[in-house]
Amino acid sequence: MTVERAIRIMAGVMILLSLALAHFTGQADLSKLSWLWFTAFIGLNLIQSGITGFCPPELLFKKLGLKSGNGSCGG
Repeated sequence: MTVERAIRIMAGVMILLSLALAHFTGQADLSKLSWLWFTAFIGLNLIQSGITGFCPPELLFKKLGLKSGNGSCGG
């Protein structure tokens, strides 16, 4: 595992942890459809990207003409 992948996993876990803490302390209601589910999706995508190495936004950015570099999404 690379540092970049570990960072993505850690970032995803921290996002989901903050959502869970907000929900269980009554500061956020995740039982209703809200923009917080978009945040949860981003956290899960970061974890998935760190584990599998597949970064969905990379495909989009390549189609938009951006060049690959040595960034955290590989490439």
